[in-house]
Amino acid sequence: MNKRLLPLGLAAGLLVAGCSTISSTFDSLNPFASSARKMSPLPELTAGGEVARNLWSASVGKAGGYAFTPAVVGDAVFVADQKGMIYRLEGGKVVWKIDAGQPLSAGVGADASLLVVGTAKGGVLAFDALTGKALWQAQASSEVLAAPAVSREGVAVRSGDNRIFLFDALDGSRKWIYQRPMPALSIRSTGSPIFADRYLFAGFPGGKLVGIALQNGALVWEGTVAQPKGTTELDRVADIVSPPVVDGTQICAVAFQGRIACFDMAQGGALIWSRDISSARGLVLDGRYLFVTDDDGVVYGLDRLSGSSLWKQDKLRNRGVSAPAVRGNLVAVADGEGYLHFLSREEGAFVARQKTDGTPVTVAPQLLGSAFLTQTTGGDVRAIEIQ
Repeated sequence: MNKRLLPLGLAAGLLVAGCSTISSTFDSLNPFASSARKMSPLPELTAGGEVARNLWSASVGKAGGYAFTPAVVGDAVFVADQKGMIYRLEGGKVVWKIDAGQPLSAGVGADASLLVVGTAKGGVLAFDALTGKALWQAQASSEVLAAPAVSREGVAVRSGDNRIFLFDALDGSRKWIYQRPMPALSIRSTGSPIFADRYLFAGFPGGKLVGIALQNGALVWEGTVAQPKGTTELDRVADIVSPPVVDGTQICAVAFQGRIACFDMAQGGALIWSRDISSARGLVLDGRYLFVTDDDGVVYGLDRLSGSSLWKQDKLRNRGVSAPAVRGNLVAVADGEGYLHFLSREEGAFVARQKTDGTPVTVAPQLLGSAFLTQTTGGDVRAIEIQ
């Protein structure tokens, strides 16, 4: 049987055949989503709560059906759009703007000296982060839907056929490629690989989380986050489609139609805990807790050491809620109407809210100094802080 890719929109109950661009996980981006999944109304905020304000905002091009993640490096913010424009912003002001010369499907990955974006034809384009000068191009095996990961060890790129490439950061030469047998049906992943110590970690279809040696691309560890279940191909989809998260020796990941699992890499990758929560959105760790958004838009606060529940916030159900971000005593999630919601880290109660341009935010907010950074599908880039 030929391997087939399942657009992320199937999380809303829709199978799209032959789709050339990504269908969002979020119902709000899916015009064919079932009307039975009624979006929850905006929850009321408690009087006397915190006040959210725009620190700055900027306008860039639209996402065009793809998921673009801003990259934050110090005070600099790098953003891209589907038409191929790439921007460096500082304090909301455009430092430079360049045209990549072709449409883009993923980005941005960046460090202090290099930024990298991807195309639907598998192109990997690298530019000087300080000047925007084009540096090199490389080629993956198929469309690039996840933002490349950039470090001094190289540039890690995930292709649409779930292969991982590591390119040399200086000249774009290919160091190695990692691939594994794939199930007959899988979700088109926007989960970027992540660098940690001497390894690269990435989630795969079939609920597998793997550690790959940076030196040679060899598999050094594999953990089972979820086991495919059911009798049909659709029932057995249990894919990790969001990035794993690492804090110290603990690594955690979550699978669609699966569960969350956390492992201790200091103990050879031994399973610490797992629990049944399905998510194609993603999760985040902080010093004490793990926060995750499930496929219905319910946000959970969990104890990171045991997986036990701290709180559950279900008043954003079916609002197309993003993965969470956390800073201090705040957890931030964005939704399909362009709202950024701030929750109490300890209780999950709503603290504040800020609206952007009204178009969906499909990726987790990023941290920028004291602010939370969002990029909407309509091209609104905004830094929002709590007063």
